[in-house]
Amino acid sequence: MFRGKLSVVILSLAFAGCSSMFEEDKTTAWSPNKLYAEAKDELASGNYDKAIPLYEKLEGRAAGTPLAQQAQLEKAYAHYKAGDQAQAHATLDRFMKLHPASPAYDYALFLKGVINFNDNLGLFSFVAKQDLSERDQKAAKESFESFRELVTRYPDSRYTPDARARMTYIINSLAQYEVHVARYYYTRGAYVAAINRSQAALAEYRDVPALEEALFILMRSYDALGMTELRDDAKRVLAKNYPQSEYLAGRDPNAKAPWYKWW
Repeated sequence: MFRGKLSVVILSLAFAGCSSMFEEDKTTAWSPNKLYAEAKDELASGNYDKAIPLYEKLEGRAAGTPLAQQAQLEKAYAHYKAGDQAQAHATLDRFMKLHPASPAYDYALFLKGVINFNDNLGLFSFVAKQDLSERDQKAAKESFESFRELVTRYPDSRYTPDARARMTYIINSLAQYEVHVARYYYTRGAYVAAINRSQAALAEYRDVPALEEALFILMRSYDALGMTELRDDAKRVLAKNYPQSEYLAGRDPNAKAPWYKWW
């Protein structure tokens, strides 16, 4: 009796499994245009988990057409918005490899730069009140390279002005990162290390706000080491380039600002 009931249960489960396995795909009869419209609606509604498989189906059904290329790009964007940067990058890399002459290549470069740009800010940057300059710089540099390729290859692209603005921000942040590190070393009495990082910022970057503080840290570090001639040289450069600097008046604008906020 028990064995008979068990058999019925097993058969029921088997049939249920088979029915789910062979469940009809409602998109089978859809045209590529309808499939694209549905995917785009899901994307616009923020339903990324529904949009992505629709774009994947469209890639297969419209293979070799501009619509398939568009599906790839929008799928990359959906992955990015869903928080899956790795899949977004993989999709864009595949697109760029397969379609180097695509008229949408500029957008692919822009999106790749934006993904790294936002990823570098980090999930908790708002809560921690951190800016890009206080975080690891690998993503920032990769973002910069994508934007640089975009503005070099496509100077008239609609995305180029935005890319240029982001490049300026990244450069300022990379320079500020060096100064953050230099200040960290200085406040801990590691004056040689502070000098090295300040000099690195001054050598690598031009016309960015962070260089004013780099010169100040350089001047103070030389002073702490008793290297008065080099201290005076740094002060002369500071006075020449930033004649209105608060540092020259003996005031440190960052003195009350917390250093690395977690330390």
